[in-house]
Amino acid sequence: MKIHIKEAAEKVGLPTHTLRYYEQEGLLPFINRDENKNRIFNESDILWLELIICLRKTDIPLSELRTVVELTKEGESTASQRKQIFEKHKEKMMEKQRDLDNAFVKIESKIEYYDELEKNYHKSMLNEVLLVK
Repeated sequence: MKIHIKEAAEKVGLPTHTLRYYEQEGLLPFINRDENKNRIFNESDILWLELIICLRKTDIPLSELRTVVELTKEGESTASQRKQIFEKHKEKMMEKQRDLDNAFVKIESKIEYYDELEKNYHKSMLNEVLLVK
């Protein structure tokens, strides 16, 4: 599979300028080019992009991704270093998940409070209507 940047962008759901930016930032060092200097993406490039997208959704810093890319270029001997980066990021994600879980509990409690207020308001309005008659 060899596809150009527009198709690759559509495939991963990003604008083409984001792919160009990622390449500029050193996150896509293995992208080949055709005779016209157009970027050519293959299946492994798409898989790498999907991983970048996943990690960016979890707020991994670009600097950490750059480090992973540089270590990847050095070969398999850096696997444990790359693994450590992902383990450290996973810990940050787990902490953020705990924070989000606590926030959801508070928000749910507030929604229940407002539900009760609305219910009581409607009851009082109904009582007023009945008393007026």
